[in-house]
Order: sequence, then C-alpha cells, then structure tokens
Amino acid sequence: MAFISNRMTRIKPSPTIAMTTRAAELRAEGRDIIGLSAGEPDFDTPENIRDAGKAAIDAGHTRYTAVDGTPSFKKAIADKFARENGLDYKLSEITVGTGGKQILFNAFMATLDDRDEVLIPAPYWVSYPDMVLLAGGTPVIVECDLSSGFRLTPEALEAAITPRTKWLILNSPSNPSGAGYDHAQMQALCDVLLRHPQVWVLTDDIYEHLVFDDFEFCTPAQVEPRLKDRVLTMNGVSKSYAMTGWRIGYGAGPEPLIRAMAKLQSQSTSNPSSISQYAAEAALNGPQDYIRDSRAIFQRRRDLVVAGLNDCKGLDCPVPQGAFYVYPSMAGLIGTTSAGGTVISDDQTFANALLDEQGVAVVFGAAFGLSPHFRISYATSDDVLRDAVARIRSFCDGCN
Repeated sequence: MAFISNRMTRIKPSPTIAMTTRAAELRAEGRDIIGLSAGEPDFDTPENIRDAGKAAIDAGHTRYTAVDGTPSFKKAIADKFARENGLDYKLSEITVGTGGKQILFNAFMATLDDRDEVLIPAPYWVSYPDMVLLAGGTPVIVECDLSSGFRLTPEALEAAITPRTKWLILNSPSNPSGAGYDHAQMQALCDVLLRHPQVWVLTDDIYEHLVFDDFEFCTPAQVEPRLKDRVLTMNGVSKSYAMTGWRIGYGAGPEPLIRAMAKLQSQSTSNPSSISQYAAEAALNGPQDYIRDSRAIFQRRRDLVVAGLNDCKGLDCPVPQGAFYVYPSMAGLIGTTSAGGTVISDDQTFANALLDEQGVAVVFGAAFGLSPHFRISYATSDDVLRDAVARIRSFCDGCN
C-alpha cells in the first residue's frame, strides 16, 4: 500500500507476540494450549506497590508530570543506582519512559544517523535490530553460540568494531538465553571498548535481580568507571517487581544524551503514567522481599525445566545464569520427521510442529538471531511446566 511509509518495510512484527497470538487463537478454538512464549512473570504485583498506585489516585496524582519523570521518582532511581550498583547519577542524568522499550527506542532515535552501526550479540531480544532499523541505523549481528556460553567474547567484539560503530548493546542476564557476564568477562569487554572511544554502550539490565546460584550481577559503568560518560544504563520495574502492565522503564547516562531523549519524548508520548511512576517509586524505595522470594521460585522452575529438557531426545539445554528463559538446542532433531508427519528442517518447523501436535507454544531460535535453538519462558507454575516438558518429551520421542 503506497500510503504506508518505506521505513515500515524495514521491520517485521515481533515473533514472540506472533507466537503468543497464534497460541491464543488456538486456545479460543478449544485447543488445550500451554503458552511458554511470553516473557512475563506470573505473579501479582506486590501489595505495597499496588497500594501506592491506589494512593496516588486518591491523592489526585492523575495529571501531567515532567516529560521524563517526576523528581521524586528520579530521586528513587538515583538512590537505587547508588545503593545497588555503586553508581552516582544526578537527576538530570536520569530519564523515565513508558517501559524499558521506550528508553531504548528514544536512545536510538536520538543518536543514530544513516549507516551508523549498532553491534548486537546474538541471540538477542527480538526488538533490538528493528529499533535500530527504524532509527536509520545498521544492525551488525555478532553470533555468540553455545561454545561461548552465548556470550560476546573480547575477540569477537574487537573484530566487529568499525569506524562506523556507534553503539554496543549488552543484555545481562540475557533474553533469550539467560546467559550473564561475570565481573571478569565484563571487564574484558570494557578493556576492548576503552580502545575505541567512538563506541557507546547501551546496557539492558532489566533482568538484574533475576540471577541464580552464586552468579553476581554487574553492569559496565560499575565495572569500568572510565566508560561511564558513554554508557546508557537501562533498567525498569517490569520483570523484577511483576509490573509489566504498569509500563515503567528508566535509564541513566550523560546529560546531553538524556536531554536529547527527553526532547524526543516531549514530541511523542510525553510523560509516562503518573500513577505508575508513584507505584514504581514505592517499588524501588520499599521492602525488597518479593525479589528474594520470586528469585527462589524462578530458580526452582529453571532447574525443573533444564533437567526435563535434557532428558528429551535430540535436545541440549544449557543452564542459564538468570532471567526466566532457557534456550536449548534442537540440533539433534534436524532431519527427523515428527509423529504428525512434519519434516523437522530447522527450529521454526520444530516450534510450529510442537504447537500443532502437542499444544506447546515456544519461540523458534531464528527469531533471536541464532539457530538451531528455541526459547522457553518458565514464568509459569511448576505443574504447567511439568506438563509442558512431558509434552515436549513425547514430541521428541515421536521424531524419527
């Protein structure tokens, strides 16, 4: 249709949303469907946070706020960075958006010119490349396979940097793999970046608190203070506090960048929800018991799913350090034929056949830039996960 702009041809709909939508359609037709495609905690928002939102309504905090966040919420964010990450940010170096997604989008739109390159380690969150394309930039995909634990190595980073490289995106722990960078691994990447002063770092820390075993989270500006003046540290309340629908994300970085992002936001969405900001302020300032308790539940679920998938014929599931995803390889099934007659030629045919034949919705690995894998979100109950693993095992057993 000629009326639609050319820029819309650069991007595609989110594959995770597409799979979730298809699963919902099948469920509406009466099929027994287990949805493991959406990355959303299955818990309610903690009560103290809900109460803060209700109190904000009752107190009349229902009007416009400053474009990129109230001063009191920015203060809570600054305190969070100081308390948890050892980072010192002024309020003028902090921005608040309608979800972490808007922080990323604003940053790319405010900084990218035509042909500017953005390094994106794969597997990656599905929206990164499309955001870069919408902003006129060029996504440069750097494959990080199972041999590196799905992590970008210093050597691969060095090889990917060109004079046109403007940003590196880092996401630790990662969606979709759950892989995280420890302090030494992060420092090694920072050492490379110190040699390339034109490269900025956009770090997506949204899964900061969802880490397991003895893994300790770290973020680039914390690990290497000499990089702080070219790092945008993005975070939010969606995953850590089960606040996906409240739509609050935030970022901190150099003041000129933050001003440019606020300028863009002033002409797009303007301020995030006033009520959500007050609720998110309570999340950061209030008791943190929920994080500890939910993390223990997610780790139990991780162990259940990893063990179950590694018992399935043709699958190899590494143990993630965090988030609530696993990213198993299905290479051992390529070339087989499912019980329903589908030839499993790649991870997409695997995912589609699994949904059609066993009613389990997962997301194929090509959507995240790295095959032959698939992503499972284990942000659902133990009973549902046991049922899902049993169905996946049945599907794999039927592939010959």
